[in-house]
Order: sequence, then C-alpha cells, then structure tokens
Amino acid sequence: MTSAIVNLTEENNRILNIIKAHFDLKSKSDALNFVLERYGQEELQIRPEYIKKLQRIKKQRGKTYNSAEEMFKEFERDV
Repeated sequence: MTSAIVNLTEENNRILNIIKAHFDLKSKSDALNFVLERYGQEELQIRPEYIKKLQRIKKQRGKTYNSAEEMFKEFERDV
C-alpha cells in the first residue's frame, strides 16, 4: 500500500468525515479510497484520437529478433 500526505480544505475534510461516518468506514484513508474507487473511473475518459492511435499500433506487425543482444543493439542505435 502507498502512503500519501494530502492537504484538504476544511470543507473537503468535513465531506470526507461525513462519508466515513455514513458508510461506517474506519479511517479517512478508507473514505478517500472509497470515493476514488467509486467515482474515479467515471471521470477517466480516453480521447477518441488516442483510441485510434492504439488501434493503429495494435495492427502493426511486430519485429522478430534472433537474440536479445540484437534487439538491444537496435534500441541503443535509435536512442
């Protein structure tokens, strides 16, 4: 589990306390995790142009290497 120090406004702190009490959660950390799990995915939307880019990449044919050394040499050359 990751730890984080979070600065909240007084109003957001009260809201977090209300969520904690309403859903009978043990800590503010649990309340924050609850909110993020419940509402985080709703706000994450992938732009259509990114989906098109991913589809184009997925259609590309991969390159075959005879060895890891060969792959690393090409990678170093491109960097």
